[in-house]
Amino acid sequence: MAKVSTSKKACTVNPLKMSQPIGGTLAFMGVEGCMPLLHGSQGCTSFGLVLFVRHFREAIPMQTTAMSEVATVLGGLENVEQAIVNISNRTKPKIIGICSTGVTETKGDDVDGFIRIIREKHPELDHVKLVYVSTPDFKDAFQDGWAKTVTQMVRDLVSAPQPGAPRRTGHVNVLPGCHLTPGDIDELREIIEAFGLTPSFLPDLSGSLDGHIPDDFTPTTLGGISLDEIAAMGSAEITIAVGEQMRAAALAMQEKTGAPSVVFDRLTGLAPNDELMALLARVSGRPVPRRYRRQRGQLVDAMLDGHFQFGGKKIAIGAEPDLLWATASWLHELGCEITAAITTTHSPLLERVPTDEVLIGDLEDLEHRAADCDLLITHAHGRQAAERLHIPLFRLGIPTFDRLGAGHVLTVGYRGSRDLIFDIGNIFIANAHEAEPDTWKIPNEASDDASASVTTH
Repeated sequence: MAKVSTSKKACTVNPLKMSQPIGGTLAFMGVEGCMPLLHGSQGCTSFGLVLFVRHFREAIPMQTTAMSEVATVLGGLENVEQAIVNISNRTKPKIIGICSTGVTETKGDDVDGFIRIIREKHPELDHVKLVYVSTPDFKDAFQDGWAKTVTQMVRDLVSAPQPGAPRRTGHVNVLPGCHLTPGDIDELREIIEAFGLTPSFLPDLSGSLDGHIPDDFTPTTLGGISLDEIAAMGSAEITIAVGEQMRAAALAMQEKTGAPSVVFDRLTGLAPNDELMALLARVSGRPVPRRYRRQRGQLVDAMLDGHFQFGGKKIAIGAEPDLLWATASWLHELGCEITAAITTTHSPLLERVPTDEVLIGDLEDLEHRAADCDLLITHAHGRQAAERLHIPLFRLGIPTFDRLGAGHVLTVGYRGSRDLIFDIGNIFIANAHEAEPDTWKIPNEASDDASASVTTH
């Protein structure tokens, strides 16, 4: 069992953590026709906008209530009202997702009360859904903001089934954690549909941030799950949640719909994917498709092929709790030693991470603990630490702004687990070759003291 501790430094150096409102905003981007709105200063929105544009390399819809110093002191009703009216008139969204920020939470703005007043004053906006989530950025982290937002969408947008109404046979709700990429969601959809089931993902980033070119420009999200489909999730047969962060959302869905829920703390690795296949086989009444039996065999073969590269390697990981858990557990199963584990916020999984200590800290803490490691795993802000330590960096998580295809990285399923073996194993192989000396000393048979030099090319 790992010891969980919190850094006691006076300030954060080279932050690993991202804020709650950024996580909540990303969750809203998985809903069709949505305009995320940050209730705070312009700088809060500008930061998140730049971060997402650099990571996904796509147009990102985000708006702000643009709170000034005076507005913050007097209260933000006028700013929220003006923002909602302007957004509704200009961009025609189906839903506006509102996330609070530190400055408005410190002031104590009653945004739920603001929304009631705005509804009374503007009945012409009745067709626009308004979902508000309290996400102060002075506490918790990115993962928490995502989880709270999905939970609130379940409570506000999912319709409870009518008493005695039949379930939609073969329909499955999926609540993905923020550590899953659009590529991961596509992979899970393909797996579930292979069993003859129909999945609904909330949120669905694979429809909005997968890098496709739209037929027409829209100022709101380009795709994602529709409001009608969200409402219909109440009649699904079962809910599958991916990541411990989604447990609250899964329980909210279960309480509202009466359908059972299952939480997978990870879908990276052999055993958890075996459990997923067994669950889908039970729900569908079908055997596991041949393609996934073959993919399982490929994963086992990749584990055999890579065990020489992974055995005994020392790894340092900095990531959100669910991503840390999934990555550290898989690498530990492959024979690696998790020497350093740094995360951003509390989670029940942290004590189970296969290491001596998990620290809630920053990238400076990760760098100090990674000095003798063979690999550093974190997002792109860890690149300077890797350079200083002279160890390779495997980029994982948000933001990854110095590589292409971050939204299509695959880490789930048999195929994603296999790809992680190849990607990381190849780094080990390349680094081992780079570390080999260019010159080898060969003893001279004529003298014990003499030696000849042979240069390798």
